[in-house]
Amino acid sequence: MFTIDTHTHIIPKNIPDFNKQFGYGDFITLHHHQANKAWMMQGDKKFREIEINCWDPETRLQQMNEHQAHMQVICTIPVMFSYWAKANDALIVNQFLNDDIAKTFQTYPDKFIGLATVPMQDTKLAIKELERCMKLGYKGVQIGSNVNNLNLNEPQFDEFFAACESLNAAILIHPWQMMGQEHMTKYWLPWLVGMPAEISRAICSFIFGGVFEKYKNLRVCFAHGGGSFLPTLGRIIHGWECRPDLVAIDNPINPKNYLGKFWVDSHVCDHKMLQYIIDMVGADKIVQGSDYPFPLGEANPGELVRSAPISDLEKKIILGDAAKTWLAI
Repeated sequence: MFTIDTHTHIIPKNIPDFNKQFGYGDFITLHHHQANKAWMMQGDKKFREIEINCWDPETRLQQMNEHQAHMQVICTIPVMFSYWAKANDALIVNQFLNDDIAKTFQTYPDKFIGLATVPMQDTKLAIKELERCMKLGYKGVQIGSNVNNLNLNEPQFDEFFAACESLNAAILIHPWQMMGQEHMTKYWLPWLVGMPAEISRAICSFIFGGVFEKYKNLRVCFAHGGGSFLPTLGRIIHGWECRPDLVAIDNPINPKNYLGKFWVDSHVCDHKMLQYIIDMVGADKIVQGSDYPFPLGEANPGELVRSAPISDLEKKIILGDAAKTWLAI
């Protein structure tokens, strides 16, 4: 079955030392400490060890063949967003990353699809970079689940979402800067607990803040199966019903009405949960997503869907057809 892996991350092999260039911050640099491996350094601290498949297209193509993935959607690693930086400096970082991704999908147009990254801390600069990237052949943009702890329904982001709508740009929302992570440093809890909560935070902000009502043609996909939003939707709806004075103050529409109006990826790690999200939003609103090439991602991208006890038609839709609609390809 034709397969598009919609959730994969990539980084340039060599990154300028933006810390020295700008004179501040903990911008990511790469320390290639051994063959085909590098440490992502956040300032002088080790953030994550990555391998050659994180930067080398040829390696990715070989592994895509092994994984039966015909195409990958490629976007930066969220730690590279740099929302915390001065806006003009973040723009320089984003442009560097976007030019690298563009080179990859322009070299292999039948294999890679690009999602840009933009400086969301400055809406006008974010729109400017999005416009540039769409002209380069990007299909959309990846943004974080919050921007410097601001929820995505804040009025300052309205112009950006309007621009995404007018430019026909798909949006992938990825968890990052997990709320409360400083209070749960053990056991990898920011990734296990914080990330699912961050995506629910983003979806609830879109719904309760009326973003979907303002921009009805937005094509938004939320990573990691929508995080904890769908499993806790009953509680969310109950809150909307019992305390509308707190929940429904900006949008009176029941949250359940938005099911089927956004996409989620299939990276839920469990067949029962995959069936659950199919029941909730429909197979046509689920895209194959692996979080390749990271350990918390799907070990064999696409295997969860291929091995699931669902129909061949549902597999075909999730593995490829739904992504074509989300990305408008």
